Amino acid sequence: MFVYTSWRSPIGPTTFVEEWLNNDRQNEIARPAGCIGSRWCNRSRRCQRPGKRLEIRHDHYEGVYEPWNLTLPGGKLGSFEPELIENVCARIKIECNLVTQDWDGMIAGLQAGKFDVLMDAISVTPEREKIIAFSTPYAATPTAFVSADQSASSLAKQPGSGQTVKLTGDAAHDNATVDALRVALKDKTIGIQYGTVYTKFTDTNFKDVATIREYKTAPEHGLDLVAGRIDVAFDDSTYWASAFTKPENKGLAFTGPKIAGLIWGPGEALAFRQSDKDPKAKFDQGIQAALADGTVKRLSLKWQKVDAP
Repeated sequence: MFVYTSWRSPIGPTTFVEEWLNNDRQNEIARPAGCIGSRWCNRSRRCQRPGKRLEIRHDHYEGVYEPWNLTLPGGKLGSFEPELIENVCARIKIECNLVTQDWDGMIAGLQAGKFDVLMDAISVTPEREKIIAFSTPYAATPTAFVSADQSASSLAKQPGSGQTVKLTGDAAHDNATVDALRVALKDKTIGIQYGTVYTKFTDTNFKDVATIREYKTAPEHGLDLVAGRIDVAFDDSTYWASAFTKPENKGLAFTGPKIAGLIWGPGEALAFRQSDKDPKAKFDQGIQAALADGTVKRLSLKWQKVDAP
């Protein structure tokens, strides 16, 4: 995933302290010891005097969730979310420093003050809202199963294959679709990135009929899918559409229906500490303005090839 950290407004300086990743990948990166300007510092022990801004180290697992974020040649982050957040930060007149961070350590790192905001296609869920705050959502995209040999996949023969079905999270509404998926996935091995909203859905509905294999990053389950070590993988449909363009993923294809709706919550959003109400309000304003003037739609069509909002 990628996060951006150490926000800095024109009215106040920020101090940066770097924490380098060790060989065991136990620590996150780029721990800021400051906050946004003086008016957000009056109750924070993290506010420090101006200090030297140190180099930010990028770990090689990050910036790999195309088309949401990717690491460009030269090390700069690019794609949909980096371009969107740069636009939003400019609107609200805050200098944002983008860094990368493992998905599995992001919420703990946020709560520990190692960075200030998370952005990586993070779905808003009731469970997450108990511990972190979310901005106005800026996207909502369906998920999909993918196989390396669609003609042999039982999902390809399921009614509704190739279409988008909407699930609500209410069993009475969703059971017909889920039950059909359970039949199609019986005795299969499903690849999924762990710690995502899709992980819970997969575990809840298919763990008793299929083998669930979890991966640290999305590209890793793609590698096993191509190699034939798993039968299907489940992830965001826009991620898959981008993955299909890579030569090493030749032969991968959508199978079964795409799944959208409230089952994934209201959408993807920025994540904040619950105590950071003022910065959240400013970013809400920026995102709402970007939605209203078509910026989010333009960037979504550019990178995701769909209108994500």
